[in-house]
Order: sequence, then C-alpha cells, then structure tokens
Amino acid sequence: MSSVFKYAGQGVFYAALAALIGYFSTTPAYRHFPEDQALLRLAFNHGGAPVTECRKRTREELAKLPPNMRKPQSCPRGRVSLAVELALDGETIYRDSAKPTGLFGDGPSKIYQKFALPVGRHKIDVRMRDSRRESGFDYERTFDLDLGPRHSMVIDFRAEGGGFIILK
Repeated sequence: MSSVFKYAGQGVFYAALAALIGYFSTTPAYRHFPEDQALLRLAFNHGGAPVTECRKRTREELAKLPPNMRKPQSCPRGRVSLAVELALDGETIYRDSAKPTGLFGDGPSKIYQKFALPVGRHKIDVRMRDSRRESGFDYERTFDLDLGPRHSMVIDFRAEGGGFIILK
C-alpha cells in the first residue's frame, strides 16, 4: 500500500514540476526587439592599405641577406586604420577609426555596430576610407530603405563586389 502512495506522490510532484516549467517557458512574454523599430547592423572585416609602399631592395641589401630571404621587394606588414561613417537621413550617427587586428597590425579591421531605427523610409549614407590619404573616402554608398516593424538588415562590405551592400 505504501508503494502506491509513493508512486502517486512522485506522479503529482512530476506533474507539478512539468506545469511549472510549462508556465515559465511562455510567461512572461519576452520581446527581443521593440515592435515599432527596425534593426540595422554595420558588420564587416576589411584590410586597409599597407602603411607604406613596398620598396625595391638594392643589390647590396640582397647580398647581405641569407639566400632564402632574398625577396626583391621589402613590404611593410602594418596596415592603415579604416575610417568609417554612417549617416541616417543626413545626420551622422556613427563615426569610428577601426585599427587593424593582429600582432603587427597587419590583419583586417573589424566593424560591428547595431542601430535601432524608427520604422519608415530612410536615407542611409555609408562611407569608408581604407587608404593612406588624410581626408575624403574611398568607398561611398547611399541606400534608400523602407524599414518595417522589427525588420533586420545588415550593411556588409565586399571590395571585390564594388563596396557596400545590403543583406536582408
């Protein structure tokens, strides 16, 4: 008789536990992102230009090097920082200088930023400089976007594709 009460008690306990887990799996309701906004991400990796130009080594310099190190050109490892700007409807909302990664500053610069934007039509201007020049931009692109509630879009950069693109 006691084993019947023991199994019945376990059944009641497990049913109560399952009901508790079921309740907390749906309540309280979690909103990942507000209903009245859209999400825009600026996310890419890109290597800037070398810090200085490659130079041709002289015959004397080559003769001083071991045979396995005799490359005709000497190229720096470092890269320039990327200058990135993002404007929403003519107003700059993001401006940064992304340093190159890597031990010697020779890796790609990494950009990742999220922006919560109001729903509706917007003009997005994105610009980037990846060269040694001091002003201006090497890549510029303007997008006219119609953002709906809880839309999520990514601005990516592909040098071989001509510059900035939108991934929906």
